[in-house]
Amino acid sequence: MTRTTEPDPEWSHTRDTITRKPPARPGRGTRAVTVVIGAFAVAGCALAGCGGDTSGNGGASGDGDSAEHSDQRYPDVAEVEIESGAGDTHDLTVTISSPYDTPQRYADGWRVMGPDGTVYGEHELAHDHQNEQPFTRTQSGVEIPEDVDEVEVEGRDSEHGYGGDTETVEVP
Repeated sequence: MTRTTEPDPEWSHTRDTITRKPPARPGRGTRAVTVVIGAFAVAGCALAGCGGDTSGNGGASGDGDSAEHSDQRYPDVAEVEIESGAGDTHDLTVTISSPYDTPQRYADGWRVMGPDGTVYGEHELAHDHQNEQPFTRTQSGVEIPEDVDEVEVEGRDSEHGYGGDTETVEVP
């Protein structure tokens, strides 16, 4: 008795070898269509202004979008830690938030002031921190007189100068 069967689509038959075919990738033809449709949806949404803003004020709520911060004039000092150094010196760790930073305009430093406005130290920043927000840097060796109980740290913008939110900390 001779038996005939249909060839198995998973196997390749040649005269000398039998090998298994790699499985077909399902949906391969629909993948490109999905990508194209997705690209049109994103472009159309961008043109229509549907970026997910639910604040009702056109995106002016400060949710982290750098375009929203383009009108911010000064960096904000977000946090300051101060430690005693050698002698009358102190080391400050300062966190600055300047979400508008670009290579053309950025937070370029801060100053450490006493309650009477006396400046005890300034720190310069040599470049923008556009891709590192907020950022933290250390200033060492700031001489603060023993009779000063607290200092205020104020940020500086490369274009507009000093301003923005400040932080006041007690001197140890």
